[in-house]
Amino acid sequence: MSSIYAKVIVNPTAGAGRTARLWPQIMGLFKGQGLRFEHDITEAPGHAIELAKAAAADGYDMVVSVGGDGTINEIVNGLYAAGNIKDALLGIVSTGTGGDYIRTIGVPRRYEEACRCFLQPKKLTVDLGVIEYVSDGQRAERLFVNFAGMGFDAEIVQRTTQQFKALGSLPSYLAGLLATLMSYRNRDISLVVDGEAVDMRVCTVVMNNGRYGGGGMFTAPDASINDGYFDVMIIGDMSKPDLLWSLPRIYKGTHLTHPKVTMKKAKEIEIRSAKPMQLQADGELLGQVPARFRILPSVLKVIV
Repeated sequence: MSSIYAKVIVNPTAGAGRTARLWPQIMGLFKGQGLRFEHDITEAPGHAIELAKAAAADGYDMVVSVGGDGTINEIVNGLYAAGNIKDALLGIVSTGTGGDYIRTIGVPRRYEEACRCFLQPKKLTVDLGVIEYVSDGQRAERLFVNFAGMGFDAEIVQRTTQQFKALGSLPSYLAGLLATLMSYRNRDISLVVDGEAVDMRVCTVVMNNGRYGGGGMFTAPDASINDGYFDVMIIGDMSKPDLLWSLPRIYKGTHLTHPKVTMKKAKEIEIRSAKPMQLQADGELLGQVPARFRILPSVLKVIV
């Protein structure tokens, strides 16, 4: 381990400030294990992208994320922007609100156990997703590690992050879901899945790379992080009472038997809508459709 030189990027606001409280203990564990590292503290949304890009340019052997899923997302986007993501090595100590990504890849939830992963590091090569979308009238691009969605899914993220994040993982998501449910209307979209086009009315469409989302929902039980495909969950024109009634099934992973829920394996998806629809990636709001999603197979090595 002493031969590895790491840049640790810490998001102190992740987990409603929990990361700032835990960082001294995590730093002590790293030093006790003999990890050679320097660290940077993020100062604003998007800062981790620039810090990761700089770390890649400076030749660090590994970049470690200390924060939530949003912090991981920013670091991966920074590594990608540096142009050599296939040479990058990502470490994760999850201290955020949701922790959905680590549930799939197998990084321990407890930070003490996650730090011990660096003593005898094992590498897992994973897929990433890319979204091309519209933000402030301009074309934009963003990578995601776990999942991305539009419609009802993205509006829950908006409510959760803006109004309820301080409540914690599951309570904040449920509060955001119930608040969104009151006002949301299903939308007509044009959907193209690996070249197969269909016009339909939907509640939401979610592109899953990992198996979990929304603070523990078992959204895509059969998803694999390195099979070269998204598991695309399409919830059709489901009524609000039915959606609310079906919510517990999503946490159990039994929602796939519902007649208005479809799951498809795909590498590329395009979505268009005549009305504005929000987009989210890894729990971060991005912009609006039209959007194109594509898989990047086996492009990042992660310590597990």
